[in-house]
Amino acid sequence: MTTNHTPYIASEQVTDLEAVDRRHSMKAHRMAWLLTAGDPLADAAIAELDLYGTRARQALDVGLRKGLAGLGGRPPEAIAALLKQVEATPSQVDPLMLHRGDVVSLSVPPLWYRLCAITSALTYTCASPATARLMVRTRPTPTVSHWLVETGLWARQIIQPGGLLHGGPGYVAIVEARLHQARMRAAALADWDTGVPGLPIGQLDTARTWLGLTLIAYQALAAVGIDITGEEERRLYQYWAHVAHLLGLDETLYRDIADHADARRLQHLLDAMPPTPDGNSRTAIAAMVDAQAHATAHAPGAVLSQHQLQDVIRSVLRRSLGNTAADRLGIADVPAPADLTPLISTLNRQARYWQTFSPASAQAARRQAADEPRPESDPTAAVVPLGVAFQRRAGTPAA
Repeated sequence: MTTNHTPYIASEQVTDLEAVDRRHSMKAHRMAWLLTAGDPLADAAIAELDLYGTRARQALDVGLRKGLAGLGGRPPEAIAALLKQVEATPSQVDPLMLHRGDVVSLSVPPLWYRLCAITSALTYTCASPATARLMVRTRPTPTVSHWLVETGLWARQIIQPGGLLHGGPGYVAIVEARLHQARMRAAALADWDTGVPGLPIGQLDTARTWLGLTLIAYQALAAVGIDITGEEERRLYQYWAHVAHLLGLDETLYRDIADHADARRLQHLLDAMPPTPDGNSRTAIAAMVDAQAHATAHAPGAVLSQHQLQDVIRSVLRRSLGNTAADRLGIADVPAPADLTPLISTLNRQARYWQTFSPASAQAARRQAADEPRPESDPTAAVVPLGVAFQRRAGTPAA
């Protein structure tokens, strides 16, 4: 089912597609309206929550956990419409897949998933000036670390076995995030500078978030030696297609994506369409790199300085996004003598070889990922490259 979106009126900057590469021009023109499209179901639900207050909130909470059928009486119309859409599981979704969770992401050591997947995904999201502007306005540098932790926890809930089943933690978290974005969008539109291209947290920004946690995340993981097979790619995108459905992403953006090659075509289209990254994007990304490096350098067992960790993160981002995009985003190049990424990549490939050597070892790795302490129970659970946590997962004795 393709969600019908009512676009906001686009500015000249939004509708100007002359800068789009001719290879993408036809599809870009068909998708141009998405630059100013929001999420009508979530937007209407937010309006209804504000109108009816506790009654609507209770209906939403019960509906998310017990389903629309579990609501007695007549629920608020917009809440019911949102619940009906998320409960309409696409026909191609395998129920067993939802019970197993995202087995590909669960095979990645959590410390590398946080450092590479989460950081690169948020960097790609902040490449949108509309999203970056909100981040700069609402997330001063000291709180960016909380954004990293929150996103990591959100992704963890999504990939867990059973996380996307109706009422599951990931299912609820996605819809709640969708409503939070709708509220932020409504607040931002009240004083939004129409000269800033794009709608804040619109359809294409949601597409960036989704692409960031699939293609971009796994390009970053590959930079540190964590590669996946073609079959794993197909499993990954099959699972995340259902995530896209729950996010309310327009079906035309993801329905034909089955592997990284397909996802790169969407990436090229998003990157070719206006707007381009601006100063807000560079400010937000610089703050995020600093926050991740600071948290990691001060975590138990860390052996790298904050400056060294900044170099590791920048190297991973440049390798996952490409040098041209990284330059536009203000991500500095790392001199070869200071770049630890090749060494980390070699060590990770060796560790992953034994981790996935047999079905039993792969299952054990996924179980370990599922049992990883949550950030709220371990506030210093940042990534510790080459430290005690890394040594433990690589099978080498800790000092």
